Amino acid sequence: MGGGNRWIRPEVYPLFAAIGAALGLCGFAMARNLLANPDVRINKADRAAGYLENFKEGEHYHQHGLRKMVEHRPPHIFAGVNRNFSTPNE
Repeated sequence: MGGGNRWIRPEVYPLFAAIGAALGLCGFAMARNLLANPDVRINKADRAAGYLENFKEGEHYHQHGLRKMVEHRPPHIFAGVNRNFSTPNE
């Protein structure tokens, strides 16, 4: 064991954080689709049912909590900056 060698350098911590966040987001999306998406059928009995017209279940999946929370908000990330540059000076 040498004096100054480190196996993990501090410069790679942001890279680990970014990759960890991306893996977490991908895992969340995959789990949500596998468990809640009405179009994904894992059981053999569900797959044998064929095409189902379950519009109510599909609408429930589409209108999730985050979408309901931002439903009535303007679709701007920086609304103040957009207003500042889009409205003419008086």
